[in-house]
Amino acid sequence: MVMALKLTIELVPSTSWYNNMRKVLSTQEWDKVRKKSYEDYNHKCGICGASGKLNCHEIWEYDDQKHIQKLTGFIALCDLCHHVKHIGLARIMADKGQLDFESIIKHFMTVNACTRKVFDEHYKEAFEKWHDRSRHQWTVDFGDYARLINKGGSKI
Repeated sequence: MVMALKLTIELVPSTSWYNNMRKVLSTQEWDKVRKKSYEDYNHKCGICGASGKLNCHEIWEYDDQKHIQKLTGFIALCDLCHHVKHIGLARIMADKGQLDFESIIKHFMTVNACTRKVFDEHYKEAFEKWHDRSRHQWTVDFGDYARLINKGGSKI
């Protein structure tokens, strides 16, 4: 893809589903992490700037040769941006009538000032990458955030 996108689809390999901070921390510790991310982004979406309900999204880097998935940070996201990031889940929710999938696509196009063709190409590329990555077992590296797990939580 030629153009740089502000909002991208980030599909976690199926072999790494549920390997995340929200699952390994207590509810109280996860609340500290997510509330800190909201503060860091002034209670606005870190991508589109929307205010209102926010989600704490984990930022991962992938080493496709060594199959290491490393947590590098957190970002506050509005529901629409978060649905774009997890568009596979958004599609399932839409198929169940719980979500308007076209509104997710429109949000992607608005934030990125792009056409439906750009969305379709990015969507296809994201799922190709997901299929490839899902063929491997990944080592999850919580990076600097591992201390929160090892100590049962601490200041962020």
